[in-house]
Amino acid sequence: MKHIFIILCLVVISFQVFSQAAKDLTQKGRELYEKREFMEALLNLNKALEVDPNYAPAYYMRANIKDAFDDRHGAMKDYNTAIEKNPKFADAFFARGNVKMKLQDYYGAISDYTSAIGINENYVEAYFKRGKAKQFLQAYQDAINDCTKIIQINPKSMDAYYMRGILRIDFGDMKNGCLDLSKAGELGDLKAYEVIKERCNQKSQESDGSY
Repeated sequence: MKHIFIILCLVVISFQVFSQAAKDLTQKGRELYEKREFMEALLNLNKALEVDPNYAPAYYMRANIKDAFDDRHGAMKDYNTAIEKNPKFADAFFARGNVKMKLQDYYGAISDYTSAIGINENYVEAYFKRGKAKQFLQAYQDAINDCTKIIQINPKSMDAYYMRGILRIDFGDMKNGCLDLSKAGELGDLKAYEVIKERCNQKSQESDGSY
């Protein structure tokens, strides 16, 4: 019994050592990735996975590198594995959704963004990208709802006001759309004023009969 206990302790210690080594190598890979030293980053991530083939963050970081080099298939495969190893990996769902967006798989992207939001209900970027995907599918009201959720989380999100403004105008709600664009401009998005000039003021002039 004593021997079994010792063996179990050694197994646990070995597992902890391997996990820490994989974590350290992945962190080094992340740092190199941020410095845009992609090949060195990739080498570190490959080593991390040799040490611990179940370490989800290493697959995620490696997928990011593959995506940066437009290797969509390779990136998708690594994001898939990251999610298999950790089904609660919100960032992996989000990143896989981004790949699907690039491939114009909007329904698939929406599904991944929804999964990310299910894990983290305050995942602002996932709401935003899901709104963009819905916009491509002309599901304007659903996209507007995603923008509204972002604004509830972050009332100073000029990007959300801008997108909601565009969506509302496209959906036929000119007044509220223009008010959203005005708010986006107020928060610092100067391109919102260009859209106001092009779409809001012109519409107002036409309805007034003045040119």
